[in-house]
Amino acid sequence: MSPTASAVEMNQLVLPTHTNALGTVFGGTIMSWIDVCAAMSAQRLARKVVVTASMDQLDFLAPIRIGQLVNLRAMVNYVGRTSMEVGVRVEAEDTLSGERVHAASAYLTFVALDPSGQPIPIERELDLDSKEARLRNEEAKERRAQRLQLAQRRTELAQVHAEDDASG
Repeated sequence: MSPTASAVEMNQLVLPTHTNALGTVFGGTIMSWIDVCAAMSAQRLARKVVVTASMDQLDFLAPIRIGQLVNLRAMVNYVGRTSMEVGVRVEAEDTLSGERVHAASAYLTFVALDPSGQPIPIERELDLDSKEARLRNEEAKERRAQRLQLAQRRTELAQVHAEDDASG
């Protein structure tokens, strides 16, 4: 499957309930919209139930204000055995001028699950049919390696703390 076949576009209108005292959207609201959009993309590719395993490299680049239209675009960048990475780009649009601003970006990891909630293989592969798709895939592999290194380091630190707690 081509990465573009996993693409999802989602739009939200920023209402007063989405904003803080400055009239800009709460970061948690944007995170929620990113998660939903990315999940649809991951499920479109996997054709299985998926859950969010992590969200990383969430960068807020510009404020999103009340009354603006938020456009979220998600696409699968990488598929592993049971997990996949989805990239999401968030743009804020002034509906009066049509001007769009890149407001946020994030990468999320999703895991496919069987009916009992256990990880299962994703039986679809990405067809890296363009230079852009190959580049996104290579970058995703690098981020995955960094995530695995970080997880290993956390495990090692947890063991050290557990040994310290046991000894004293």
